[in-house]
Amino acid sequence: MTTNSTKRLAGFALLLVSSVIILAGGVTEVLPIVAGSVAALGLAAGALLVGTSGEGRPV
Repeated sequence: MTTNSTKRLAGFALLLVSSVIILAGGVTEVLPIVAGSVAALGLAAGALLVGTSGEGRPV
């Protein structure tokens, strides 16, 4: 696998896991606020990885 496809795959995985954590926190009150904060950072990191994985300038 190339570096770009590895970054893209890791970014999509991070986006998926973080989305599940945030949605689960909205449905139940089991997850603390700290988990939601970490998930929000995971969404930002996943979007950054996916956005910078291609050729050319990142948007």
